[in-house]
Amino acid sequence: MFDGVLTALITPFRDGEVDETGLGTLVERQLSAGVDGVVPCGSTGESATLSHAEHHRVVEVVVEAAAGRLQVLAGTGSNNTREAIELTRSAQQVGADGALLISPYYNKPTQQGLVEHFKAIAAETDFPLVVYNIPGRTASNILPETLAQLAEVEQIVGVKEACGDIVQISEVLAQCPDDFRVLSGDDALTLPLLAIGGHGVISTSSNVAPGEMVELVAAARGGDIARARSLHYRLLPLFDVLFCETNPIPVKRAVALQLGLDDALRLPLTDLSEPHSERLQLTLKELGLL
Repeated sequence: MFDGVLTALITPFRDGEVDETGLGTLVERQLSAGVDGVVPCGSTGESATLSHAEHHRVVEVVVEAAAGRLQVLAGTGSNNTREAIELTRSAQQVGADGALLISPYYNKPTQQGLVEHFKAIAAETDFPLVVYNIPGRTASNILPETLAQLAEVEQIVGVKEACGDIVQISEVLAQCPDDFRVLSGDDALTLPLLAIGGHGVISTSSNVAPGEMVELVAAARGGDIARARSLHYRLLPLFDVLFCETNPIPVKRAVALQLGLDDALRLPLTDLSEPHSERLQLTLKELGLL
């Protein structure tokens, strides 16, 4: 469960509302490319600016579009434990396969506070949970020994690691059970993470190049390191340009260029700057993605 390539879906907007038709189109694209799952309502999906009703509906639309053909790991995290429980229950109700839970931001809990936060959600929902460690957005780092404690909880089945430290991720793999899924949260670290025993990636770049991300991960997991390395270096400019400004600003523009969807964002995010827009278009054209 929850390995390979899972795409951190953008949330398309049109006229200020969630574009449900566009969202369905995105899911079909991912299915056609052979991804293993999708993640609605994560950081890439602008969950921070969705109302609770919109959050519920986005997950519901994605579950309906997936129709059991790929896994749906719904973002349901919050810095309010009660709110995270409510969002996770909502994802359960509409048929998601599991929940991705960002560590509490702004509060800056201790390591024990992190343990109790995730344990409380597990106890109240009885649902497969993947912890999301991204210190750059949360100002707290879930340490390997903390994840080892969380891995003992039956419902906590994995972690999306975006700490950016391959040594720390190595410690996570060393200290957690073999069946605890360790997924890259950084596209550029997908191959290194797979090389040390990781299980896949929750990818932003697969919004734009889903087939090649699937091929990269399949090659690495199948032992064809030369092919995986070739794809890694081919896609490296994409990994870079998609984070030239705050995610998901560049990736929404890239998908809009490819599919004709609106690239509207919600404040406080703003449109991609002109120099970066030109660089993005050039990169997509050079890679044959436009």
